[in-house]
Amino acid sequence: MNVSLPSLDYEAMFDALFPGFFARDFIRSLPKDDVSCEMVLPLSDFADNGTPKALPQGVRFGFYKGPSAPLLQAVGAVDEGWVQYFTKTERCYCATLGDQVLSFCIVDEMGSFGGLRVGGPGCVGTVPAFRRRGIGLELVRRATLILKERGFDLSYIHYTHVDKWYERLGYQTVLRWNAEGFVRLP
Repeated sequence: MNVSLPSLDYEAMFDALFPGFFARDFIRSLPKDDVSCEMVLPLSDFADNGTPKALPQGVRFGFYKGPSAPLLQAVGAVDEGWVQYFTKTERCYCATLGDQVLSFCIVDEMGSFGGLRVGGPGCVGTVPAFRRRGIGLELVRRATLILKERGFDLSYIHYTHVDKWYERLGYQTVLRWNAEGFVRLP
């Protein structure tokens, strides 16, 4: 499902979207062998091919409208450090079953670069009891479609270790980095 990536200086784009990233203490303290990926998907090439896998009955997708406690509990079950980013629920896109949050992400406008509007799903997670059922991948597929419908040119996945998972939707790795900076792609 690889599509042609725009010819861009992805290091310059990274620096524009995330200024001072490598100067942050948290990033500088990561082990050198901890290599993360940055991924891009041109939205002009992204098509709605429907749900790729049968989902559990009753799962619903949408921007979160419920009380914050269930959302924050689900986020905390995946990564306690992410709870701080889920205070503006209007950006939180979720998969729910009744009142239970199963999977979540933040649909984020990241900025622009080279005349292109860049957005992406961030802090993507699925609570452990509901993993490996296609819910998270469907959540990201739908969030990516929302970005396309809102007129974004690129969907950007920032700071991930699950690049093979995102590749299933057509995202491609454009940069790798560790605590010392960019790591050249092979």
